[in-house]
Amino acid sequence: MIPTAFEYEAPSTVEDAVRLLAEGGDDVKVLAGGQSLIPVLKLRLAGPELIVDLGRIDGLRGIREDGDALVIGAMTPHHEVATSGLVREHAALLAEAAGTVADPQVRHRGTFGGALVHADPAGDMPAPALALGASFEIAGPSGVRTVAAEDFFVDLFTTAVGEDEILTAVRVPKRTGWTAAYEKFVRVAQQWSIVAVAATVRVEGGTIAEARLGLTNMGSTPVRPTSVEQALIGVAPVDQEVEAAVASVADGTTPPDDLNGSADYRRHLARVLTRRAVVRAAGA
Repeated sequence: MIPTAFEYEAPSTVEDAVRLLAEGGDDVKVLAGGQSLIPVLKLRLAGPELIVDLGRIDGLRGIREDGDALVIGAMTPHHEVATSGLVREHAALLAEAAGTVADPQVRHRGTFGGALVHADPAGDMPAPALALGASFEIAGPSGVRTVAAEDFFVDLFTTAVGEDEILTAVRVPKRTGWTAAYEKFVRVAQQWSIVAVAATVRVEGGTIAEARLGLTNMGSTPVRPTSVEQALIGVAPVDQEVEAAVASVADGTTPPDDLNGSADYRRHLARVLTRRAVVRAAGA
């Protein structure tokens, strides 16, 4: 289907992009990689009067070190996140998850920041970002503000980014020496996650010294089961012990109940995938 007619702007600076958003009001959409927006436009589920394309703002791309954190530009493609040496060394969980996003074409066109702002509960990037304790740099008419991951994801397809703001970068604390795994359950290849689990651990002396987890598609926003993270401390990374430690991982979650699986089935998957993710991460 052909989208409805719209005006198009491609600013070269963040300041110009923010100005265009402020002037556009409610009928403006931001175009990042377009992997979510373009299908919505073609199906006429959205009909904005103005689209602001961020593709010409060079400062929104790239991965760099900044002290004890990595800074990932919002327009950095998934493929670059998945293959970056810096990410693999200091935030391996992001590289693991980015490598599972859809297919190679989407990973080359889709952007890290775009996926986070889209905030699809079944998307693969929000849960790892939450698990790693990322923070989000957001530019708007009043300047730049920083929002912690636990405050960034507000609800289904809703984040802390306002209508006149754009996400410019994501700061990820370095977890050098930590190993990671992203276990994703789908019915067919390249599908959205029915359930997925992000796990990153630090092993010391043959047991888990620290663990951080994130659950995908177990609620309207990504879930971080902090009580299970604590339960994993001191546990040997073997199936039986990890299975006991993660038994409550789905407690309090509100997974969807649809054609892909019931809520109870998803809770079962969360327990199975958490065990697998933790054991695989610890053995990496």
